[in-house]
Amino acid sequence: MNATLEWSILLPAMVAGLMVLASHVPLGLRVLERGIIFIDIAIAQFAGLGVILAHFLEWEAGWQVQAAALGLAGLGALLLHFSEQHWPRRQEAVIGVAFVLVSSLAILLLAHDPHGGEQLREMLVGQILWTGWGDLPTLALVTAGVLAAWFSGLRRSPLGFYLLFALAITASVQVVGVYLVFASLIVPALAAGERLVRAYVMGTAGYVLGLAASALWDLPAGAAIVVALVLVAAPFMFIRKTDRV
Repeated sequence: MNATLEWSILLPAMVAGLMVLASHVPLGLRVLERGIIFIDIAIAQFAGLGVILAHFLEWEAGWQVQAAALGLAGLGALLLHFSEQHWPRRQEAVIGVAFVLVSSLAILLLAHDPHGGEQLREMLVGQILWTGWGDLPTLALVTAGVLAAWFSGLRRSPLGFYLLFALAITASVQVVGVYLVFASLIVPALAAGERLVRAYVMGTAGYVLGLAASALWDLPAGAAIVVALVLVAAPFMFIRKTDRV
């Protein structure tokens, strides 16, 4: 057990986590309202496949990786929007098929890569503790843009909802990984009902406790934050008497 917390590592990670929460909590409330729970993990997987594809093609420049991730996430968002328009009753099944298809493609691309296992692990659990201050301006710009578009009314457009989703998740999945993207979207929104501020408070508490546990006991940060988010939110989910409380 580490006796002290490395604030120079934890602070940029905490700020990154708060930015992810800022954009993902309102998106998560909308996801629950629309009943398309697994869209986030499917689009996160599309963005992750873009990162792996860039690695497979040996694209080293940062903008090439971002373009591949955003391009595939946007393609996934458009495909799921098309599916919702034409097969709304089968949308959850289509999302599930898209998730396993993209996951399998990622495994195939990394089949002969000696570091493939590490790449897949990074895609799933992220590397939030490796976030530095220099990584934050881009994430801040994306977060501000998503929130501005969201609260200006673009969320009411079905296509706008999907495209904002793709943009927000492309920026976050490379920092926090697929699992934490899903948890940041769904867990606070699920426990807080439709109350945005309450969801933000729960999410912040989960990130603080998870990062602290990761630093103190040398645990994987992404997994520790997911567990902390659920532990913080679980009591509120149990004490809610109805879905409107």
